[in-house]
Amino acid sequence: MSGTEVKASVLHGARDLQVETRQLSDPAPDEVQVAVQMTGLCGSDLHYFRHFQNGPIKVREPITLGHESAGVVVATGSSSSLKVGDRVALEVGLPCETCELCREGRYNICRGMSFRSSAKAFPHAQGTLQERINHPARWCHKLPDTLSLEHGALVEPLSVAMHARDRAGLKSGSTVLVLGAGAVGLLCAAVSKVSGAKNVIIADILEDRVKFAVDNGFADAGLTVPIANPRPETVEDKLAYAQDLAEKLKALKAKSGEVIGESAVTFECTGVESCMQTAIYATQPGGKIMIIGMGMPVQTLPVMAASLKEVDLVGVFRYANTYRTAIELLASGNQLLPDVRKLVTHRFQGLNNIPPAFDTAAKVKDEKGDLVIKVMVDMAE
Repeated sequence: MSGTEVKASVLHGARDLQVETRQLSDPAPDEVQVAVQMTGLCGSDLHYFRHFQNGPIKVREPITLGHESAGVVVATGSSSSLKVGDRVALEVGLPCETCELCREGRYNICRGMSFRSSAKAFPHAQGTLQERINHPARWCHKLPDTLSLEHGALVEPLSVAMHARDRAGLKSGSTVLVLGAGAVGLLCAAVSKVSGAKNVIIADILEDRVKFAVDNGFADAGLTVPIANPRPETVEDKLAYAQDLAEKLKALKAKSGEVIGESAVTFECTGVESCMQTAIYATQPGGKIMIIGMGMPVQTLPVMAASLKEVDLVGVFRYANTYRTAIELLASGNQLLPDVRKLVTHRFQGLNNIPPAFDTAAKVKDEKGDLVIKVMVDMAE
């Protein structure tokens, strides 16, 4: 059988990454072979790297991580419309495409979804931290010449933010609150700006992240979340802390000097219980809370407070039908869109440097004291 040998980064256990050689067949008629060049490291990848599991999902066989990726087409199947040399952003989730959810366009929650670098399905779909992959051409999105492959890798987390924005039905002129100023939180803030939000507020426990968001145009105002001392232990004390934090957020002032008040849409990007509680108290009647952060699986929430205000708690999982729109936005030159390339704070070259790349991604600041937001691995051949 024809094919080629490729090198791959393979995780065998917690922090046990090994570079191995595997055989890659020629692409099927509906596939293309892509030389993966850029892969951003995601929080889920980091969980697998550090714990050999992501929450309750345990790795059951050696797995290649990576799913925020872009590369160059090096071979094509007989029915592909893409050409050798095309640069593509890879949408790495493969739904069944036949179930009711897929037919409704909600393929991101397809029960038969196979997603590269996730251990949820077995056998695991191998990720993109390898030299080449074969991938269905329909899930490879061609990049315009004006965008870099680094842009292409950022399309994946940008799609998460755009999907959350779409599920929120965000209206122009709204006030938006973002809890958590990591890469996804910053991108939620960015797409809110593009959508005409009147004020975008961001909050994080790290002052440097809040400052980054405001200084680089991702948010209009920010709050460094105070660490409670002593730490609240009872439910009553936890809710009192959340209520106080919500009041601090509502008291922030816009650039015009007016008090910002409650948010119409809150993007909760931490998964932390106190942040979910705060979101409920800080969101206006009839508003929406977008549950994006994958943190504590079981939480105590002031449900009555949400019910009395008819605040909707809306789940967000990955994305659907966003890649082409995200690419168009990046290429549009929209003046309301902050420079998303600034999110890439650290870059590593080659498969052998993937372990230190993960070590850096696990930090909030590097050895020089510089902020870590998004780590990118460049594997250009």
